Amino acid sequence: MAVDIVMPQMGESIFEGTITKWLKKPGDKVERDEPLFEISTDKVDAEIPSPSAGVLKEIKVGEGQTVPIQTVVGVIDAAGSPVAASAPTPAPAPAKSQAPASAKTQAVGVPPPAPAPVQRPAAAVPVASTSAAVAAPSSSGERIHSSPLVRRMAKEHGIDLATVAGTGAGGRISKQDIEAVIAAGGASAAVPSVVSIPAARPVLVPSAATPSTAPGVSGGQTHVVLETAVPREKIYFGNYEVQPMSTMRQRIAEHMVASKHVSPHVYSVDEIDMTKVAVLRAKAKEEFEKRYDTKLTFMPFFVKAAVAGLRAFPTMNASLDGTNVVIHKDINIGIAVALEWGLIVPVVKNADEKNLLGIQRTMNDLAERARSKKLKPEEVQEGTFSITNPGVFGGLFGLPVISQPNVGILGLGAIEKRPVVVDDAIAIRSMCYVTLSYDHRVVDGAIAHQFLHKVKETLENWSEPLL
Repeated sequence: MAVDIVMPQMGESIFEGTITKWLKKPGDKVERDEPLFEISTDKVDAEIPSPSAGVLKEIKVGEGQTVPIQTVVGVIDAAGSPVAASAPTPAPAPAKSQAPASAKTQAVGVPPPAPAPVQRPAAAVPVASTSAAVAAPSSSGERIHSSPLVRRMAKEHGIDLATVAGTGAGGRISKQDIEAVIAAGGASAAVPSVVSIPAARPVLVPSAATPSTAPGVSGGQTHVVLETAVPREKIYFGNYEVQPMSTMRQRIAEHMVASKHVSPHVYSVDEIDMTKVAVLRAKAKEEFEKRYDTKLTFMPFFVKAAVAGLRAFPTMNASLDGTNVVIHKDINIGIAVALEWGLIVPVVKNADEKNLLGIQRTMNDLAERARSKKLKPEEVQEGTFSITNPGVFGGLFGLPVISQPNVGILGLGAIEKRPVVVDDAIAIRSMCYVTLSYDHRVVDGAIAHQFLHKVKETLENWSEPLL
């Protein structure tokens, strides 16, 4: 009996996925719920289990291809009979103008030809946000349902999505729809007035006048303007290799660019004496691990301190929707986790309701599943504030980019012993720099520094028992 393998829906707002790796090849035996292939979406990278035991009969969608949800990507012979290996459908060949994707080092005598002049509108035109699959507004006020991939393709080819008829569910514009428009020369038809600007690229900038329709971007509607790109011949020279960006790396790049253009970032720095916490942790960590079967790190202390700061200054626990400031009653803290292939921010939901042990266990579980690609989309959503820890890699401090739609992110530096003045005497203390990046549309310097002072006060006067 043949069992179809379909592209799963990894969340309500996700409508397509990219197959990044097949873990089995045609002819291999598979067990039910055994990892079968890996996918990448706007929210998470995940391993997809086999829907049935049997033999992988056919791979219909190859690695690197992006398809809508519920697309049949392969077939399993549940009877387990030997089958002839069936190769996956090859991915479309890259355009000749694309940069070479060879991983081998290349000696270059003549740089690749500069790209053809890019045709764009003379004036900025509204486009959808680069956030997760959302509904974009059309010129008539109706919402256009499309994915980030479709919006990116439309943006690159100068196509107004309001002019495209979607054939997907509920009128959703699919990749096939946009490819058909491109093949029919839709770029020139969709944009009546164009100018030719060599080596130009679109850049996202916010407009303060119009509320955003995207939950992933707080504030004004995103627009496209043109900015001169670095000429190609200045990039390719000497010996070099080209490494294509992974899907996750592309999503990270989009979100970081959108955040910097949407939120006016301001930074505040403070220094915290972590000596009391360091001494308490050193005394209790062995017993803590033995009793609770989990290691005790410094991070849950910072989470608890951030919770105290957010309770005292709820403006930091907010998002911006046009001209409305949304003050969140839940305190959901995103913790940045470094992966070998990128970065992800799983969320500790209702952090204010958890004790030190609960926070530590939750963080350990989320981090472990992030590294094994087993996170669920909802576990990286609905964060209200974020914390990142460059100090774990030895950084003195960093100035992180805000994770939209939050208005603040706390950056932690390395905890190290330094000579400081205490009561007019020099003493050796465990010190840590902390930085707060905040959205100046919502948060002023006074609130930011009061928040940091509350975090500092909580940690320097720690009173919660560890065991």
